[in-house]
Amino acid sequence: MNVGEQPGRKPRADVQRNRAALLETAQRHFLQHGVGTSLEAVAKEAGVGPGTLYRHFPTREALLAAVLQTRSEELVARQADIERLGDPAEALEQWLRAMEEYFSAFSGLPDPLMAAARAQEPDNPLTIPCGILVTATDQYVEAAQGAGRVRASVRGHDLFLAACSVAWIKGTGMEAESLDRLRNLIASGYRERDVQA
Repeated sequence: MNVGEQPGRKPRADVQRNRAALLETAQRHFLQHGVGTSLEAVAKEAGVGPGTLYRHFPTREALLAAVLQTRSEELVARQADIERLGDPAEALEQWLRAMEEYFSAFSGLPDPLMAAARAQEPDNPLTIPCGILVTATDQYVEAAQGAGRVRASVRGHDLFLAACSVAWIKGTGMEAESLDRLRNLIASGYRERDVQA
């Protein structure tokens, strides 16, 4: 149930408007200033007070999780394309690139995602989306392991953190060639030796 909603009743129009304005403004601020942007500035630009922002989104992580949910359609579409690939190792590689791009949406985004994935805190709103992505990564890993293309010791959580790390490094302005070498180095760590590039 959303804040301001009563059981069995549709939220008031102004509550829905405020939430939509906050999400739209927060997304713009995250794009321009990164995830550390001023939440007071988000509230002001959205035309609401800080109290309204915190009633809808009690923490920065709650706001960030809600904004990421609005941006997840592109990742879901990529996943649908990836699942049509016949090669499970290629599917895993493409999934890792898709997550890396998703994690690169806002400056500073990998940090709170890695913190949520490491801590597994039930109260952190980012824990659930991270868990969903780790589970999806596990499925790609297991399919590639079943085909003998990925080492048995590799887990989806490991590669989720690897994608976050590459996105973080990408955010520092690392040149494309260095990023490709880093991706190849990571791949050489999870692939079975006889199929390494």
